[in-house]
Amino acid sequence: MLPESLVVERGITVVRLQVVIGARAYDEGTQATPETVAEALREWTPVSTSRPSPQEFLEVYRGLAADGAEAIVSIHLSGEVSGTYESAQLAARESPVPVEAVDTRQVGMATGFAVLSAADALDAGDRDDTARAVATTAAAVAVKRAAATRVLFYVDTLEYLRRGGRIGAAAKLLGSALAVKPLLQVQDGRIVPLEKVRTSARAVSRLEDLAVEYAGVGDVDVAVAHLANPDRAEDLAQHLRKRLSGERSVVVGEVGAVIGAHVGPGMLAVAVSPRL
Repeated sequence: MLPESLVVERGITVVRLQVVIGARAYDEGTQATPETVAEALREWTPVSTSRPSPQEFLEVYRGLAADGAEAIVSIHLSGEVSGTYESAQLAARESPVPVEAVDTRQVGMATGFAVLSAADALDAGDRDDTARAVATTAAAVAVKRAAATRVLFYVDTLEYLRRGGRIGAAAKLLGSALAVKPLLQVQDGRIVPLEKVRTSARAVSRLEDLAVEYAGVGDVDVAVAHLANPDRAEDLAQHLRKRLSGERSVVVGEVGAVIGAHVGPGMLAVAVSPRL
């Protein structure tokens, strides 16, 4: 969910996952957009996702080393919902320079906040330290930021998570899915149930209250994410801007195609990340 402009500005290299729509694979962000995924899901076209291979990561690591990198921090979404981190680990064994592979145990912008904190740590690193030591410190910062971040989300239906096999402990809500609007959270890398409410309006209201409660009075970064639900996302963000205290930023964006493929149209999420 990191904006492309920020990726370029901070010099972040992105290894893209793939979205498979029907029988055709697309690179996330460049070929597959959230809009194309949402439309495919509405039409009941089969949609799945695919992790980058270890060889793809190794090629990226070699390219970065050829460009002068002496160590690499490789940060990824939860290994509980994707094999991306495993691919990165395998590639790291053959990398020409040391690689600190990080499983954030998070998804979406929660992983994005961890990436930005690691980038800050790399920029501020002690130039007398070795490149590997600076990378190790940055990786630890990413882990700490991710662990402090809370992700809450609402889905119109659990069907898309069930189809993609990412439903985890939330599967126990399936029997009553028609009668409730589930609120879910990411906990230790897994998607687990949080609360059951009766209407979508109540679900969004609870997202707001819980986000404010978790943010407390400290300085936080907040991301509101959605899939094909822009008006409600912007409305939630405006409410949070008014209610949150301290130094805070609230950004709004559509989830990437890969996450979108599993949550379905109408999803609304909030990531609350205390600044370290």
